[in-house]
Amino acid sequence: MKVVIYCNRIIAALIKESTTRDIIFNKNFDFFAPNYILIEINKYKSFIIDKAKISEENFDILLSLIFQNIIVIPKNIYNKFIKKFKYKIKDQKDIPYLAAAFAIKADGIWTHDTDFKDQKEIQIFSNIDMLNLIRSNSQALNIFLT
Repeated sequence: MKVVIYCNRIIAALIKESTTRDIIFNKNFDFFAPNYILIEINKYKSFIIDKAKISEENFDILLSLIFQNIIVIPKNIYNKFIKKFKYKIKDQKDIPYLAAAFAIKADGIWTHDTDFKDQKEIQIFSNIDMLNLIRSNSQALNIFLT
């Protein structure tokens, strides 16, 4: 399943070991993100390090591990879809995520940002949705194996 991951999920995973981090490392999903995500995460680096009470070196290691599970989409892949979403969402910094999801024909965007509810073109997944997808996939596998 192709899912575009929003920066708030990565920030949550960086701050503490949690369900979010477990989902990121779950092999049921192919995660993608627009290259813009790197700018956003860098913007909050000091906040994350402070909140997580980790060193900069540990931040870099954890970020690297997380991004081993995420394919970063170059802007030239989704740029032509930016205009399509310009007026479909309030927060303009969210447009690259919508455009990237549309460009790669993703099944949805995993975020807890409520601004995404304003648009109806791309499905939005919460942590609960992601856990339900894992559970249903696991049940389907059990049926197949028995």
